[in-house]
Amino acid sequence: MITSFSELNLHPQLVQAVADRGYVTPSPIQAGIIPVMLTGRDVIGQAQTGTGKTAAFSLPILHNIEPGLGHVQSLVLVPTRELAMQVANAMFEYGRHRSIQVLPVYGGQSYTRQTGRLKKGVDVVVGTPGRLLDLIKQKALDLRHTKTVVLDEADEMLSMGFIEDIESILKETPSERQTALFSATLPTAIRRLADRYMTNPQSVTIQKEQVTVALIEQRYYLMNQVDKLSALTRLFEIEPITSALIFARTRLGTGELANELARRGFPAEALSGDLSQEARERVLNRFRQNQIKVLVATDVAARGLDIDDISHVFNYDLPDDPEVYVHRIGRTGRAGKTGIAISLLTPGEYGRLARIETFAKQKIARAKLPTVEDIQNYREAEWMSKMLAALERGRSQNERQIVTKMVELGHDPLELAAVALKLARSEEIQRPIAPISEVREMSQRRTSAPDGRRGERGGERSSERPGERRGGSQPAWGASSAREKGMVRLTFSKGKAHGVRPNDMVNAIAFHADIPGNIIGKIQIDTQHTLVDVPEKFVSKVLAKTGSYRIRKHLITVERA
Repeated sequence: MITSFSELNLHPQLVQAVADRGYVTPSPIQAGIIPVMLTGRDVIGQAQTGTGKTAAFSLPILHNIEPGLGHVQSLVLVPTRELAMQVANAMFEYGRHRSIQVLPVYGGQSYTRQTGRLKKGVDVVVGTPGRLLDLIKQKALDLRHTKTVVLDEADEMLSMGFIEDIESILKETPSERQTALFSATLPTAIRRLADRYMTNPQSVTIQKEQVTVALIEQRYYLMNQVDKLSALTRLFEIEPITSALIFARTRLGTGELANELARRGFPAEALSGDLSQEARERVLNRFRQNQIKVLVATDVAARGLDIDDISHVFNYDLPDDPEVYVHRIGRTGRAGKTGIAISLLTPGEYGRLARIETFAKQKIARAKLPTVEDIQNYREAEWMSKMLAALERGRSQNERQIVTKMVELGHDPLELAAVALKLARSEEIQRPIAPISEVREMSQRRTSAPDGRRGERGGERSSERPGERRGGSQPAWGASSAREKGMVRLTFSKGKAHGVRPNDMVNAIAFHADIPGNIIGKIQIDTQHTLVDVPEKFVSKVLAKTGSYRIRKHLITVERA
């Protein structure tokens, strides 16, 4: 068993760099991957985020590099700009004692800066597929001498539609290169990629850690999609939040949600992949120092986030992957403390909830949203508590003088107290209690899938949940009566046959129509087209971009259903 980095036969300067960062014992993925990569053999590493994958491939790459050759010796492909910056920063820190040049390349950054650095010569390039391809086409990036290629978070790149781009990039590298592939899961498309571009790879699989959620109180609340923000603000009124992390599905959704919360009197900031590393650290420092209590993030932007004392984790949007859910809520209830995980659920997401419960081997309790009366009573109780505490302290001499003068002018002391309290509570006007519509728990008919599991209708999972069925059978999803109030159904011209998935559709609409992803309603993906419910006030913006939407290189048109 390997107990220290010095046992891995790494360059002494790399061992020192690791020690400088406070690491002594290699993690399981590092102990498994590093010896294999040092030999030059292809390797497939299957492990979750947060297990030390970056050091696992970075250290052997940096060990084998000859600094100063003037060409790209190693290439690391990652799905997002956020991850490109993180990996590049880590590799720079590990390789600083060896003067190794590392360059991150990603969209949104100046081409001139990137091409200028490439002309001067860099040893390692870390980049996103789209920008890497652009640089290759411009003949600014030459990969003919690349010895090692790493595909990091390959399943994430698959889900984002990058597989074709990855293949194009791999074709630009030497056939005798070393290839390392890292992925939390190994779907068929990833296995095909490995078969095609890797030579007799050795697999290193790190067993999933036992799901530990004993100290986390888990609850879910049922609501319509359009009421999620209203429901969240109601919960913020009564939950004992010291610091909260909210997970949303899209980057645009995080900014919109943070702004809306701040507007309602709950200071929040978004942690976005658009932020520079410096800006990201500023946001995190404000959160750590309790200058802001609420952080809104996507799963990608929250990678590497390690902050203790988070009292609440909110799943504004439930993730598709149960492991992602467990990873999210594991950010609360740390160091022996209790934590609270709250999920905002729509009727169509019961299927996701069931998979999470099966994976975690634990039922998640359903709770009832606080009513207007509950919140008003809570606010009054809070004020009474504050006033009683102030009375006990007795530090109101200046205020007593003002009251005395008012009484001498003939005002009633009780009325004075009421007016003073009203003035003190004026900030509550900025926090109106928004109405929430009644939820219709549709009992959609489940179909039987070939493998014996309960099936799904298109892209929307069955909403029926044992013990919670109400009334008789409801219309199928496609019927107009099943549409949420205030939503308009649109038809997009591509479907399952074109590889369209719900997240793809949300991201494409949010980006091109410039609307929040979290307001998009139900999605049904059929073979040749996709039905999407959009709030009526955004319909014109979505229709105006017909022909601009692109998923997996397919141009998509849209019209009213």
